[in-house]
Amino acid sequence: MSKFVVVGAGVTGTLVAENLGRDGHEVVIVSRRGAGPDLPGVSRVALDAADSSALSQLARRASALFNCANPPYHRWPTDWPPIANSLLAAAESSGATLVTLSNLYGYGQPTRPMKATDPQNATYEKAQVRVKMWTDALALHEAGRIRAVEVRASDFVGAHCDSMLGERAIARIRKGKSVQVIGRTDVAHSWTFVGDVSRTLVAVALNDSSWGRAWHAPTNDPRTIQEAVNDLADAAAVKHVKASSVPASVLKVLGLFNPMMRELPTTMYQFSAPFVIDDSDTRDLLSLTPTPWDTVMDNAVGRDDQRSAAPTEP
Repeated sequence: MSKFVVVGAGVTGTLVAENLGRDGHEVVIVSRRGAGPDLPGVSRVALDAADSSALSQLARRASALFNCANPPYHRWPTDWPPIANSLLAAAESSGATLVTLSNLYGYGQPTRPMKATDPQNATYEKAQVRVKMWTDALALHEAGRIRAVEVRASDFVGAHCDSMLGERAIARIRKGKSVQVIGRTDVAHSWTFVGDVSRTLVAVALNDSSWGRAWHAPTNDPRTIQEAVNDLADAAAVKHVKASSVPASVLKVLGLFNPMMRELPTTMYQFSAPFVIDDSDTRDLLSLTPTPWDTVMDNAVGRDDQRSAAPTEP
């Protein structure tokens, strides 16, 4: 069996490690504190992913190196570059395929469903951080120095997610309380199941024909926030509750004290107009389809019997 190194012990990195470990591979999860649940065949290592020497040593003999790290959002410009450069160095020195989890920021404000082959024209800083990570990796791939592939996903949904449809929202829904969200509640939005994200990351790591480009994780048809909140309530067998938008004036005040909230105006377009993913290449070329939406909802509220132990963030 093969060796795989997963950087990041959050929900996606944990699912990737769990899937590979279940198949009998040697898997190492890397995080600053050596965090993560106990999983069969999976070991945990405390390591700073920005330490290129240590990461390169750990990646020796690895078939793939997964980038599932998630620095604090407001620190992307400072935290991502050294991590990304370290991953590139480790991939080059070890020969491991670099498999990166990314998002849709690089496309900027869409006017139609976003395809993985669309140009990444966003100009704001956080998007440019992610765009540069991919263009740097692709340049090295095309130069024959590394093997690289990227999987992009929309906002997460599923068990243990720290997202708009995550556990905080679900806790309120269970109590019959309204849910306050960022942006409009009545526009179409794509929600990607974390289980499908991890499944796609593993699939492209093992498929050499997928390397050298980006892919979208298979994603169900878009749902408005209100529709998704109703679906979560149905899965939890509780009454529907109202989803309402946090007033702009409140966001402005919160931004004075919270650096995460301060960043929201730049990306508000993602929740103020349709924000929809096109995953047709993934379906047609990789034969991957999304988990049925009802199953996703059951997973999110903890009703399925395949729910993993709660991961610890890196």
